[in-house]
Amino acid sequence: MLSFLFFMIFLIPLCVFPFSWWLVSSLLFFIVFVYMFFFPYFFCWGSLGSFFGCDVISYGLIFLSFWVCVLMILASESVVRSGYFPGFFVFVVVFLMIALYLAFSSIGLLSFYIFFESSLIPTLFLILGWGYQPERVQAGVYLLFYTLLASLPMLIGILYIYYSLGSLCLFMFDGSFVSSSWIFYLCMVLAFLVSMPMFLVHLWLPSAHVEAPVSGSMILAGVLLKLGGYGLFRVFPLLVSSFFNFGYVWIVISLVGGIFVSLFCMRQTDLKSLIAYSSVAHMGLVIGGIMVFNYWGACSSFALMIAHGLCSSGLFCLSNISYERLGSRSLLINKGLMSFMPSMTMWWFLLSSCNMAAPPSLNLFGEIGLLSGLISWSWILMFVLVFVSFFSAAYSVYMYSYSQHGSYYSGIYCCSLGYSREFLLLFLHWFPLNFIILSVDVAVLWL
Repeated sequence: MLSFLFFMIFLIPLCVFPFSWWLVSSLLFFIVFVYMFFFPYFFCWGSLGSFFGCDVISYGLIFLSFWVCVLMILASESVVRSGYFPGFFVFVVVFLMIALYLAFSSIGLLSFYIFFESSLIPTLFLILGWGYQPERVQAGVYLLFYTLLASLPMLIGILYIYYSLGSLCLFMFDGSFVSSSWIFYLCMVLAFLVSMPMFLVHLWLPSAHVEAPVSGSMILAGVLLKLGGYGLFRVFPLLVSSFFNFGYVWIVISLVGGIFVSLFCMRQTDLKSLIAYSSVAHMGLVIGGIMVFNYWGACSSFALMIAHGLCSSGLFCLSNISYERLGSRSLLINKGLMSFMPSMTMWWFLLSSCNMAAPPSLNLFGEIGLLSGLISWSWILMFVLVFVSFFSAAYSVYMYSYSQHGSYYSGIYCCSLGYSREFLLLFLHWFPLNFIILSVDVAVLWL
């Protein structure tokens, strides 16, 4: 594991060179290719050393982090074209990738907390430095205060664990430490629920997405929301009894909130805002699957996290492609794009269908598993899940049909074709999303 860390640190000096953009992106693709062969086939912790290691959950999310960070550079060519500090941009992306790598590979709870918080700093730089509107300062403050205020009680909980157990190593959490205190449970869980985010504490996410550049939106939706789910998996052994006692609260809030958020999606006129709210609805399903504390719920939550990271990141890339041509994200202007950008309509269709969990995408497997896991916990949830699934399809169809069909905006006088870079970018989102399902045991057989 340390060899990858040293290689990524080696990339930082390359960011100062004028030719660093494509050189660093090529080296990152090489890292992804090499890391592909480090899969932990024994479904336990491996590659251990110097407080870092990897198991199946860590492997999937580290691989997703590498993949999305490479595609962030591929999607942000406008930064190079405009000459707006491209070297510093690459440095921020590499620093963010190192922070995510260290967070997902930490085998100590305190080191995970440190890197979990440090990943917010480069994300804040992306929003403040390369965002679009003056409101990006307010969005950055929202992001910082929501996550920091929720995670400070978690630091106190970690210190209490160290005082009780004498160790913060994840290997030591074998169920021997049992605390039924609801205050301790809330301290350990709240930071992850805000990070995912759960309904009622989700207001920082749409504002951050709308003001962030395409790279910021990709890493927020693709990886940073998954840090919360990963953290919940890691604190399971500490809070087993509390998960059974209090889990129903988060399940009800998340699933009922998923219905409300889906209704918000149906009245959005901003493309990025619509995709951001759909992320909240999908993460509500993931929270419900984790909190039911059964096999199918846990496995399907992991599968849906991977699928959502690829699908949502691809949709943000598509909205940015339209924004670069039209100068607006409003659906009042981004309509009739089938006549304006016919070559992109197929990608809108493919990624919108993945967003509504159409076969053969990994989203379908994740959502079917979550439905079975939640209904096996309580059949009453069937009435809520019917509406969540229906509205998920409804706002995906609304987004596709409203943006691609109808009469196009009268200010557009020509058609536009996509660049080969954009087709490659969208293909690299769509291909793994639909072909991982051929080996879906990677997402299921890790318990």
